[in-house]
Amino acid sequence: MTAILQDNDNVTGQVLYMALELSNTKWRLGFSRGDKQRQVSIEAGDLGALASQMALAKEKLKLDPACGIRSCYEAGRDGFWIHRHLFGQGIDNVVIDSASIEVNRRQRRAKTGSVDVQSLLKLLIRYWGGERKVMSVVRVPSLDEEDQRRLHRERERLLKERGGHSARLKALLIAHGQRLEITRDFPARLNALRSAAGYPLGADLIAELRREYERYRLVAEQIKTLEEAQRERVEAAPDGATEQIQRLMQLKGIGQQSSWVLTREFFGWRQFKNQRQLGACAGLTPTPYSSGASEREQGISKAGNRRIRSLMVELSWLWLKYQPGSALSRWYRQRYAEGGKRMRRIGIVALARKLLIALWRYLRDGVVPEGAEFKAV
Repeated sequence: MTAILQDNDNVTGQVLYMALELSNTKWRLGFSRGDKQRQVSIEAGDLGALASQMALAKEKLKLDPACGIRSCYEAGRDGFWIHRHLFGQGIDNVVIDSASIEVNRRQRRAKTGSVDVQSLLKLLIRYWGGERKVMSVVRVPSLDEEDQRRLHRERERLLKERGGHSARLKALLIAHGQRLEITRDFPARLNALRSAAGYPLGADLIAELRREYERYRLVAEQIKTLEEAQRERVEAAPDGATEQIQRLMQLKGIGQQSSWVLTREFFGWRQFKNQRQLGACAGLTPTPYSSGASEREQGISKAGNRRIRSLMVELSWLWLKYQPGSALSRWYRQRYAEGGKRMRRIGIVALARKLLIALWRYLRDGVVPEGAEFKAV
């Protein structure tokens, strides 16, 4: 097996395999030529030390200094900058989905940087040996494609932050029997506010409420700024992605934010060969368990893009409301609407997958979902 890999990898007949186990302070590097291995540690982010260790590994493993390098590391907090650096150095790097890595099924198993690097090296050699399904390789976006995801992801985080400030304001007031809506005149209303029992609120409590409201208003203004930036980009001279956003927004039940996320996270830069790939990337594929006489359904895989998965479930409910005459809505009502709550929840996930496929075909081939209605111009 090793001889075959070395003979066919490149014109020199040799290749160096490298696996990187990344952490906040140290990088564990594993090198192999197919049989022998070498491991070292360097400071995190030290690209000079990384280049030196690659050259030293070729020398220690008795490889040609001009031989090719194939590397891998797990997708995580470090993102794709390391991949771009390695690719720029002429290295064939792949970024691995951590969930696809094989692990020992024993209840107690060793887990160290050295063990993880060895596992990555084995997978990398098998991958380049032809076993392409031995691990899942992450599709790396371009710099522009990655940057285009920033607006809606920041908005998502700010919405959670605004909700936290709102909940804190209400909790402080409820502790004294008051329930106020968070409106623009909230600070002015605090001046004359008393508890439900009639006693005045403490000065420190009033001051805390004012500071919390200021944070709430700041986050709310930032959300408005982001949404305005999104609107301006959609209305400006469109590129391929913004054209997709505009087309999705023409359908009833789909608004700007849903269209934006679907395009920036999914349709705008990913290429899908079939509906199976599409469903798997969203984590909406079933995971049956069948062993002997035991058969059961474990639910959807949840291994894909969590933003798309949750968004499609929300869009499915909206689709039922605003597209009641569509074929998808009729299918859901006939099969799930008469069941209980659990059956309807199962059905809405099934509808989410079907709707995602229908929207993909609409954008790719121009096939309008059967019975779907467009918004009035």
